Amino acid sequence: HKMRIIALAALLSVATGFTAIRAPVGRVTKIPVLNAANPAADLTGKVAFIAGVADSTGYGWAIAKKLADAGATIIVGTWPPVLKIFQIGLRKGDFEADSELSDGRKMEIAKIYPLDAVFDTPDDIPESVATNKRYAGLDGYTISEVAKSVEADYGKIDILVHSLANGPEVTKPLLETSRNGYLAASSASAYSYVSLLQHFAPIMNEGGAALSLTYIASEKVIPGYGGGMSSAKAQLESDTRTLAYEAGRKHGLRVNTISAGPLKSRAASAIGTGGKKTFIEYAIDYSKANSPMAQDLYSEDVGNAGLFLCSNMARAVTGTTMYVDNG
Repeated sequence: HKMRIIALAALLSVATGFTAIRAPVGRVTKIPVLNAANPAADLTGKVAFIAGVADSTGYGWAIAKKLADAGATIIVGTWPPVLKIFQIGLRKGDFEADSELSDGRKMEIAKIYPLDAVFDTPDDIPESVATNKRYAGLDGYTISEVAKSVEADYGKIDILVHSLANGPEVTKPLLETSRNGYLAASSASAYSYVSLLQHFAPIMNEGGAALSLTYIASEKVIPGYGGGMSSAKAQLESDTRTLAYEAGRKHGLRVNTISAGPLKSRAASAIGTGGKKTFIEYAIDYSKANSPMAQDLYSEDVGNAGLFLCSNMARAVTGTTMYVDNG
């Protein structure tokens, strides 16, 4: 009887890609392993475009690393005002340690495209932006233009990751948020995902995947996360379900979002509270004190979930919000 249990565990290990180990008390415990050796997780030959990468501290970078580890070619879109800083940092090797993959290789970003995701076409760019010195020497940074450039460079791509958000009045309570601030948060943080899919879906291979990042403020009251950002995240999650249906039927694509717990990234750290700690520091402390899993959350945790959702392991998963926040 004992041998039958061991044999069954071995069969399950092969069938599911899980690794089985024997616990000290004699029980068999299955530990899930996201392993590039698993054919369903192999992204060799796939091209992934990650929108919103400008440093190595955020979830976009973590997802890019996991996709690269699985064999994908990584190309990114970076907000023009920070593009030069990011490029200089890459050339100086500032991100070398954060680029190391599981086999010792370094993640290579094949190409960086300037991308401002609040503009769909060149006609949308106001004069104040077109003449801004932070945009000097740059063109082709609207969503439609970047999609055309990616198509010219790579033909078809397989994975689209939306890792960007902005709310100019994020430090204001919703009750004090202006119409312009509210709409700006929605434009940059939610509609940008819709527009990216509009323009990239036609150049994505059937069976491809789109992924975004959301936050629990979409459904719970999180004081300090204001300016309409909570509303924008709720929009993003609702749009994910509708886009999953439409892009699935029209293009054969899967569309999901990850509700990630708080991480002290560069962007999140910019949200102040007026107190001794930043908003994100309070959020991290609260999350760790109250989560079922009282442990630190790492960007790698979200990267692993991103790999799962963007790979063939999740071929039947679409329109979902996956929570990666220790519960």
